[in-house]
Amino acid sequence: MKDWAQNALDTALARGATYADVRVMDIRQRYLSTKNGHPGQVRDSRSLGLGVRVIADGGWGFASTQDMSRASLDSAAAQAVEIARASALCKIRDARLVPENKAVAHWESVCRIDPFTVPVSACLDLLLRTDSEIRKVEGITLAEAALDFRHIDQLFLSSEGSEIRQTKTQTGAGCVATSFAGSEIHRRSYPNSFGGQYQNKGYELVEELDLPGHAGQIAEEAAMLHRCDQCPTGVKEVILGSSQLGLQIHESIGHPIELDRVLGDEANFAGMSFLTLEKLRALRYASSIVNVVADATVSHGPGLGTFAYDDEGVEAQCVPVIQQGLFVGYLTSRESAAAVGQVRSGGAMRAEAWNRIPIIRMTNVSLLPGKGRLDDLIADTDDGIYMETNRSWSIDDRRYNFQFGTEIGWEIKHGRKARMLKNPSYGGITTEFWNSCDAICGPDEWVLWGTPNCGKGQPMQTMGTGHGASPARFRKIQVGIAYQ
Repeated sequence: MKDWAQNALDTALARGATYADVRVMDIRQRYLSTKNGHPGQVRDSRSLGLGVRVIADGGWGFASTQDMSRASLDSAAAQAVEIARASALCKIRDARLVPENKAVAHWESVCRIDPFTVPVSACLDLLLRTDSEIRKVEGITLAEAALDFRHIDQLFLSSEGSEIRQTKTQTGAGCVATSFAGSEIHRRSYPNSFGGQYQNKGYELVEELDLPGHAGQIAEEAAMLHRCDQCPTGVKEVILGSSQLGLQIHESIGHPIELDRVLGDEANFAGMSFLTLEKLRALRYASSIVNVVADATVSHGPGLGTFAYDDEGVEAQCVPVIQQGLFVGYLTSRESAAAVGQVRSGGAMRAEAWNRIPIIRMTNVSLLPGKGRLDDLIADTDDGIYMETNRSWSIDDRRYNFQFGTEIGWEIKHGRKARMLKNPSYGGITTEFWNSCDAICGPDEWVLWGTPNCGKGQPMQTMGTGHGASPARFRKIQVGIAYQ
């Protein structure tokens, strides 16, 4: 890897680049799924290649190749410089990076059981047992289960002298029970929707989740939802489960704090932000009990946003985002930090693969825990709804107005969970919603959820992010309008 990267780096500098960095990435993925008692997909893929990013004449250039011959590496580096010079012809200003110390490091994520050493037959057996438990429940139309493993080996070299090798193993697992009757479809997912739970771990995550042991419960709930009352409309207290709150954080805090959106450099996928620069350290984003960080450090946990260095060679950091309700920080790169007068990048630049240029991405954007347990919070709620597991979401292009639906809900009356509710939903305005937060559960209820499919950029890049949250309560929230 180092020879390939050094050759490309040397060529870029010889062709006139004033700055250059090179990433070599070797990515292996294994995905297995089952559907209604039969294998669905079983695929194993590997992608190896190199990307070169340069500044020349004050403009950016990027090129990549999966042909690791010397001629192809030289060609990719030369092309990156040519693109930079062409870009410079229409630049608004010279590309400028805040300083960063040289780093020489080697880091590996913790992996107790290499998932690629677990036989495919054993993986399918686990999924089929999960599938079978779901289909035992009368009324289930579709049973699905899946495992997703990734191994990413990456080397980063820069013209500033950095040499960083990082190796990550990521594992995902989940199952879904779907029930179709009449004109309604209901589904329940474990441990989360949209693929389940994902973390920087090995096969030990699959063992911890115990898919077969939880399959029967979600199947029973999916079938029961047909017999439940519709979520009422009105203004209620709302308690969000940990995984739903993780998505709320992702959409209404994580994306708007990306500084490239604020500066107008990114506008894809509802891609702008209401958090304009004058709001920094001035906006009351949330109530005083709300504290949010963007934390890529290992101490935060095995999230998909955990690493040692980002794809500009900046060391992982814990960046305060909201402190006691006040908005205090963006996700930044070396260039965007320079554009707003900051002295250092927050280390949020990452790329999906070797053939994509790094862009600002969420790390682990997490709500810090408060006090107490979910049972205590329910007992302290007189008239509300507890909502769990995301089903749908919608948010405007400045991340301000939103509407979310969940798979299931329970009415809360006089401190007790009462009737189960179908089609629960809630909506609001981002800052009003977060300012209505009056209780957050404690560390025992806090979970670091993995979101493996966050899309951004053009061409689109799909990146994994992390979101830690405990269940929390929000006052005077409009509920029940999404499925009327």
